[in-house]
Amino acid sequence: MDLGLTGRVVLVTGGSRGLGKAMATAMAAEGARVAICARDEGSLAQTAEEISGTGATVLPVVADVTSAEDRGRLMAEVGDRLGSVEVLVNNVGGNRRGAICDTTDEDWQAIIDLNLMSHMQLARSVVPAMRERGRGVILFTTSIYGREYGGPGMSIYHTTKAAVIGLAKALALELAPDGIRVNSIAPGSIRFPGGSWDKKCQADPEAMAAFVKAEIPMGRFGAAEEIGDVVAFLASDRASWITGACLNVDGGQSRSLI
Repeated sequence: MDLGLTGRVVLVTGGSRGLGKAMATAMAAEGARVAICARDEGSLAQTAEEISGTGATVLPVVADVTSAEDRGRLMAEVGDRLGSVEVLVNNVGGNRRGAICDTTDEDWQAIIDLNLMSHMQLARSVVPAMRERGRGVILFTTSIYGREYGGPGMSIYHTTKAAVIGLAKALALELAPDGIRVNSIAPGSIRFPGGSWDKKCQADPEAMAAFVKAEIPMGRFGAAEEIGDVVAFLASDRASWITGACLNVDGGQSRSLI
């Protein structure tokens, strides 16, 4: 299926590894001109080389999206080199584990800035050009643990991921009259090299096998490429009637009824 992304300017934050890399790769394979950003220059350059090796256009930009200066520089460079962003994928994220009463204000602010504020700030920055064009797509990576409880020590993660779902819904309703679609994607447990689930599988394979058997009806971890394919679809005009949605991509792992 041709998703009609040829020539579209796409920006994927946190695009050097894992889910972000898979998202960028999937859209590059559809002919999009892709910009990726991350803080680590080495992994960013390696990913850009891999994607460009397929003949795709990819622009790597070293940037910390929690920095206003870096966000401004990122958007300026993408605009100068590729043009106005037509598809924004807010993918960066992280966590600081701990019980609520044991975490600090600094812990909370750092993850709020990373998981929520940077997403909102980048989204606001692309809206004017999208409005002028009369179309655009903004996507947010959240988690099934933004929709339901995922275990102890994850209070900051739960809170910020739930907030992203709310942000995406509100923004979708505000921007629908402008032809701009906004959705969020809620992955379940995804295993990729160097990721947290991969590390757990290597450290304790028996425990992880038991986890999969108990928690994931499809009987395996998800692959980053499966998230990338969904994001490419949602970014395309094939998903033209989908906005304001939070789409689980989890092999049946989640338990929420909504």
